[in-house]
Amino acid sequence: MLDRIQLTRRQLVASMAALAAMPSFAQISPSGQQKEYTRNAVEHLLRPLLLTKDPSLFRLAVDAYHQCILGKLRPIEAPFRHTWLAPGGGYEDQWLWDTTFVTDLLAILPGQREIIRGVYQNFWDFCDRWNIAKPEYAHGMVANFIAPFSEPDTGPDSRSGRNWRTFPAYSQAPLLAWGVERVFLRNQDLELVRTALPYLEAFHNWYWRERDITGIGLIAVGSYSGVTQHARYETNDLEVDLDTLQLTAHTIRHGANEGKWYGDILIPTNTAYLLLSEQSLSRLALAVHDHELAARSLARYQKGVLAMREHMWEEDAGCFLAVRRDSLEKIYNPTVGGFTPLMAGVPTTKQAARMAEVLDGPEWSTPLTIPTVIRTDKAFRSDGFWRGDVWPATVYQVTTGLVHYGHHKLAAKIAGANIDNAMRNGISEHYDSITGKPLGVAGLGMSAVVLTMALDGLSPAYQISARKTNLLYARTGQSGHA
Repeated sequence: MLDRIQLTRRQLVASMAALAAMPSFAQISPSGQQKEYTRNAVEHLLRPLLLTKDPSLFRLAVDAYHQCILGKLRPIEAPFRHTWLAPGGGYEDQWLWDTTFVTDLLAILPGQREIIRGVYQNFWDFCDRWNIAKPEYAHGMVANFIAPFSEPDTGPDSRSGRNWRTFPAYSQAPLLAWGVERVFLRNQDLELVRTALPYLEAFHNWYWRERDITGIGLIAVGSYSGVTQHARYETNDLEVDLDTLQLTAHTIRHGANEGKWYGDILIPTNTAYLLLSEQSLSRLALAVHDHELAARSLARYQKGVLAMREHMWEEDAGCFLAVRRDSLEKIYNPTVGGFTPLMAGVPTTKQAARMAEVLDGPEWSTPLTIPTVIRTDKAFRSDGFWRGDVWPATVYQVTTGLVHYGHHKLAAKIAGANIDNAMRNGISEHYDSITGKPLGVAGLGMSAVVLTMALDGLSPAYQISARKTNLLYARTGQSGHA
């Protein structure tokens, strides 16, 4: 067994300074110069930073950093002016919600502040370009992904960065503020927060304006392209509650150049993500003493919580359901997205207890949980893409919410099974909910969240912790204090 590393203060300072001086410590410098990063170098880097007695868990951590985090950093190239993050699997772009999970773990490493600031600045630079090129109602949108110009332009849906005005013409799960807060909690970088706040609020303004077009406080999906599948890409790609989705014209605004861009189904998934991020935005605002912004975010959060409880909660299903935008009729296809409101603190204590009850019942208890759709749904397949498979990110979000409401035992069982499965089968994009077989992209960036589950203590059976690196920040002049 690996013994916990016991270092004196002097030894810790010396060790961290040595790490900072390692040629391989920062795979990409802020100037964009790429360096080779071997698995042995990653292991050497992590030994004084991550504490565990479990050698298998330490190997998982090394895999996560080698494959999913440091291995996904890319050097500067147009239009990016900073280092950027690719998700993997041939996707050489910077994706919105993938970035949040990766930068959270990157922030554990000392000396990475400038890299992380640059990664987020790539989004803010996109917003500046977008706002100049687009009409006012579209201002503030952050696209599903932003891409380098070097990506081949193979048609209107190609991922070439040269198509940024037209594709993607939609966003993604609005987790940016949550991601920035996670980084701030790791490294106390107030400069990152101050720069991000105006862009984050503008992004939230866009989301409420363009995805809550009835003003009720519930979020739909949509796309300025008018392509229905593009709208689905704004959330969990092929969620069954969006099978009957249609795009319509805006219910109020009827400009000459507008199209059928607005989905007619309101979903718990993205509503919960936006509410989660409103909480984060409020706390970030308080960190820089912007009490007015904090109050605005909190008011939106409270409105959305009440709307979700009133219109989306379904006692029989034990979760929140999607509803028709114009009638508020529930769509009875329970998905994992119906449990993400736990992380945002949306359900009442009684509702959360009911959610825990059904998650622990036969309809959701696949050998590897949590499947993306209830087992009794006709669309369920254990390896189906968002139709019965298991994704580490959604498992992390739901189990974090369960812990928030005091359901520690269930959270530990679910998170523990997913951590164990990743240690046995490797880190992958998603998994078969019956066999645990890895599916999709091996080493996908955001799937490093299986390590986050352990670091957050979601399953006591898998204990690992990150050593505080404030001493190194102080030595290198990167103090976390204003």
